[in-house]
Amino acid sequence: MNIDKRLLANFHIALEAVIANKVRSILTALGIIFGVAAVIAMLAIGNGAQEEILEQIKLVGVNNIVISPVVEQKEEKLSEGADGNQKSKFSPGLTLRDVAAIKEAIPSIQTISPEIILETYLIKNGIRRSTKLVGVEPSYFKITNFELQAGKMFNEDHLLRGAPVCVIGKSIQAKFFPTQNPIGKTIKCGNNWLTIIGVLKERIISEHSMSNLGIRDYNMDVYTPLQTVLIRYRNRDLITQSMIQQANQSSYGIGNNNDEKEGASEVVNYHQLDRLTVQVDETDMLNPTADVVSRMLQRRHFDVVDFEVEIPELLLKQQQRTNDIFNYVLGAIAGISLLVGGIGIMNIMLASVLERIKEIGLRLALGAKKTDIVNQFLFESIMISISGGIIGVILGVSLAYTVSRVAEIPTIVSFSSIILSFGVAATVGLIFGIAPARRAAKQDPISSLRYE
Repeated sequence: MNIDKRLLANFHIALEAVIANKVRSILTALGIIFGVAAVIAMLAIGNGAQEEILEQIKLVGVNNIVISPVVEQKEEKLSEGADGNQKSKFSPGLTLRDVAAIKEAIPSIQTISPEIILETYLIKNGIRRSTKLVGVEPSYFKITNFELQAGKMFNEDHLLRGAPVCVIGKSIQAKFFPTQNPIGKTIKCGNNWLTIIGVLKERIISEHSMSNLGIRDYNMDVYTPLQTVLIRYRNRDLITQSMIQQANQSSYGIGNNNDEKEGASEVVNYHQLDRLTVQVDETDMLNPTADVVSRMLQRRHFDVVDFEVEIPELLLKQQQRTNDIFNYVLGAIAGISLLVGGIGIMNIMLASVLERIKEIGLRLALGAKKTDIVNQFLFESIMISISGGIIGVILGVSLAYTVSRVAEIPTIVSFSSIILSFGVAATVGLIFGIAPARRAAKQDPISSLRYE
């Protein structure tokens, strides 16, 4: 009990010393304040970036390879015809035949999902709005982690006969059926009426994710079976009379100026599919599978590289590694700030020992032990660092909130980051307060009382 009273008395003396020198104490704690604030803000930005990357991976799916058609080529390989004229090589484009060939040839593929995307419009109750009609197979929803809020998905019968059914995004329900259950209702999409059989759960997508991943607002899309698009809307793989006429015009057009021909001809999308997503079993197989798919498609397209192969997950993981390096750099800077703050506390406390030599000598002469002097100065340094830590926590949380609001960067302040920074601040005060406290305790009472 006596020991507790002595510690409490030493604490009161240290508290009075800190309060008596408020300005000096605040200036001493500045390094701790900014160091703690930097740690919390840095971890909040890092956690926000990490969460956003995880959300982006969920959007594009796990272990996916995305194949996109390229309509207009900047460079083409030319073959020389019998008359000596150079002609561009023919490519059938990205088609369902490619899908069947990939399924048959590559065993590491888990799922494959072709897509056809058409720009069209919706009409209901006098309201017309542009939308995207997306022809897919049921595997699409599994690959992209879509979930139904109501209704059901397409079945085999819908796929085989190209049934006029659809699954709509949440925003379409809010726009056209705000007070009704859309399941079983019909909506005009382009020139056809489609029966709504399902509604997808809303997906919150940031503008950064849209621009970074090249994705769209899925909540405004209409999803229908792939065969429905091919049968009832458009099949770019079919050769029509207009296509033959256009090809003849481009081959035998008037004039010999190649530049005029190229300027006059319009770029036509000849790909049957607008997107092809391949999902493999393991992440280690992403690069080898992508390489095999690319070489297979190039061979099937007669050496015309009219497609792009991307691996979104690896790109995101590379971005994550870059963010981690950035966070390490910020953490090192914040750690240096805490170190400088600790050195500042030690310097001020050492100066305080010189200023209070007579006080120390008087306390020792009146019966105070060396441990009392050590405890007094340790309490002072710890109180300065803890108060600086509290102010730093408030400043760090405010800074993270400000960055999120002003720069529109997602930030997540975790409880562990607050405990970590606050604990480090208290530890810094303890470690850097030991040297001044021991120096104060080593003072000779007689010499201290005579000190001028």
